[in-house]
Amino acid sequence: MKILIIGGNGTIGHKVRAYFAAKHQTISVGRNSGELNADIADSQSIHEMFEASGKVDAIINIAGEAKWAPFGELSEEDYYLGIRSKLMGQVNLSRIGINYLNPGGSITLTTGILADDPVPMSTSSAMVNGAIHSFVKAAALEMDNGRRINAVSAGLVEDSVDKYQAFFPGHIPIPMKKVIFGYARSVEGRGNGEIIRIYN
Repeated sequence: MKILIIGGNGTIGHKVRAYFAAKHQTISVGRNSGELNADIADSQSIHEMFEASGKVDAIINIAGEAKWAPFGELSEEDYYLGIRSKLMGQVNLSRIGINYLNPGGSITLTTGILADDPVPMSTSSAMVNGAIHSFVKAAALEMDNGRRINAVSAGLVEDSVDKYQAFFPGHIPIPMKKVIFGYARSVEGRGNGEIIRIYN
């Protein structure tokens, strides 16, 4: 398979890419690194990325950001950061990417445990994660030619403990191997419209 991995050089992305690169052709995409560059908050940038990549068999997104701050301090613009990047960025990757996805191909988006188990200061992140879950379940109903769409939703990943554990008191870190297998299930399996939860 020819697999496009947006965010392929990140904490999770570079290990997911290593897994798939062992048996498939992978193309890594980042805002400022990788074989191709793209900003998922900019639909024109997404179009240009797909024009450069050509047809692919799988699209994996492990990119997107949202504002972390106390609810009372979040401005309207703070919410739009997550809406433009993590939410509409992934929606646009899907709606544009479907035109470059071969029959039988898959789209895998990334959310996180905050959709189901939010923590303080995660209002914006939890909101966009939940929206993506609903988007995936609805979009899956209209996939054609054997194409599929899923989302991987992981808890606090071991490799991110130092950076995020203070925000997730009492959460058990998830081994990176489990997270990688979530992406493998989405791409190499046959599920469609699944929210692949990896929370323990």
